[in-house]
Amino acid sequence: MALTGMLLAVSILVTSFVAISVLRDSMINSIDGSLKGSLPSISAALMAEMTGSPTESVPHRGYLLSEDGQVILRMDASNNSADSASSDVDAEPDLSRFNREMVAQSGQVGMTVPSADGADGSWRVTAGVQLKTPYSVVVAEPLGETNRLVSAIALLTLSFGAATLIAALVVGWVLITRAFQPLKKVEQTAAKIAEGDLSRRMAGYNSETEVGQLSMSLNRMLGHIEDAFDARTRSEAKLRQFVADASHELRTPLVSIRGYSELYRHGALHDEEQVAQAMGRIESESTRMTQLVEDLLSLARLDSKRELKTSDVDLLVLAHDTAADFAASSPDRKITVTDLDDGPASPVRTRGDEAKLRQVLANLMTNAVRYTPQGSDLEILIGSVSVAGAPHDQRVAVASGDSLPERMAQIKVRDHGAGIKGDDRAKIFERFYRADSSRTRETGGTGLGLSIVSAVVDQHGGTVALEDTPGGGATFVVSLPSVSTPDSPQRTTGEIPVPAPGSVPENPAASTEPAPPEDVVDATDGALEGRPGTRAAEPWGSDTSSTETAPADDGLPPIPEIDDDDPDIIDETDQDPRS
Repeated sequence: MALTGMLLAVSILVTSFVAISVLRDSMINSIDGSLKGSLPSISAALMAEMTGSPTESVPHRGYLLSEDGQVILRMDASNNSADSASSDVDAEPDLSRFNREMVAQSGQVGMTVPSADGADGSWRVTAGVQLKTPYSVVVAEPLGETNRLVSAIALLTLSFGAATLIAALVVGWVLITRAFQPLKKVEQTAAKIAEGDLSRRMAGYNSETEVGQLSMSLNRMLGHIEDAFDARTRSEAKLRQFVADASHELRTPLVSIRGYSELYRHGALHDEEQVAQAMGRIESESTRMTQLVEDLLSLARLDSKRELKTSDVDLLVLAHDTAADFAASSPDRKITVTDLDDGPASPVRTRGDEAKLRQVLANLMTNAVRYTPQGSDLEILIGSVSVAGAPHDQRVAVASGDSLPERMAQIKVRDHGAGIKGDDRAKIFERFYRADSSRTRETGGTGLGLSIVSAVVDQHGGTVALEDTPGGGATFVVSLPSVSTPDSPQRTTGEIPVPAPGSVPENPAASTEPAPPEDVVDATDGALEGRPGTRAAEPWGSDTSSTETAPADDGLPPIPEIDDDDPDIIDETDQDPRS
């Protein structure tokens, strides 16, 4: 602002000086023209006055000079004449230098001379010689009036310029202050943000101005920054909680293992029964710790976003296989596979990693088995639904800019237990979260099964949601992108029959007993083996790809060995409902 004021002041001064100079030069030139034009008439009047002849009035004062520059006669513009002795020397121009030679050299060019004897004022004079006489004639006009007029105009110009400068500075200050008021707010807001208050935003701006557009951009940037900081804070909190929970979960079986080992080492186990009991507890805790580690590794692999081994997957096949597995391991339950309307199920295909999708179904079924009363019914429902008609939390993920697909595949695992209420619904997919910690300890869960489900489904571009089962219970809804379903035989709804004790063969796939009717799926005698697109069901926990298994001491199917070098191993110990 100060620099602008200085520039304005210099501009006004230069403009005033130029204007005043031009005005004065114009007035002087006008006087010179008048003096030169009146020189012949004044010269004639002076000669007539000298000879006593009558004269007319003259426009300017005239002087008749001798050859050496002495004033012989003076004639006023009012036609009054007087000799030099009686003239008012204070009101006379200084003509001491105007001899005949100097006048001849002047060429009748106007010049400015001071007043005689140093009196105030100046004169404009034009001189010329009289031919055929020794005299010279000087025509003079005082510049007092001209100087006063120029001074008045200069004073007026400078005063007006100063007033203009002050007004311009005041108006400029007001306009600039008002124009930059939003920037002041931006500065204040930025200072608050620098102090750590990321919730501050720019407000009260006009979006059509540059400052307003800047404020909008800053608000968007601050929103992204705040979201990033919030996400980092939440991530750090989750990481700390994850490490604490993992450490606690690993510490629990380790304490048990160490305790029983020290009892054995110190000879506190006195008979074979106590030793067997201690070894059983060590084996059980080792199995639970192995299960936890494998679940953590599975989540780590999912977090690393490894490329999926995708292929077309028939969800109906997965549903029947999973139902058969759990019918074998939970013979007291009635497990059925239907469509979404409880009618006969038809093939529904999606694109994904079959092994991981099997793990999703297994984890959901394991969760249902663990947290529902023994003997309660379980249903697996599959079908294809309209995306537009589905609730928002059950729609498949869509990339930015893409339109919603028309249909999607859904799998529902429905139980009839106590259900999930209150805050547990929002936290059920968090890692290590348990709605009932003590109950989970008893059932052997790690709190990671549903987290794995959520991660796998998300990696497939789908969603997993929770809804209430009519009459009580929980229903987990998995939505996945669907692909066109080729013509294939329809698999009807079927209840998985309960196998009789001891009727489950060691290798169901090798059973040669005849298959039951098509509308019933029997998990105990390989009925699925001959159906299109299915595999024979085996008791839950068995693995036909394992070459060595450790016998279970409680009559349960053997647990597969874990290959630490296989990055894609699927841990089924967490899915064992009985572990």
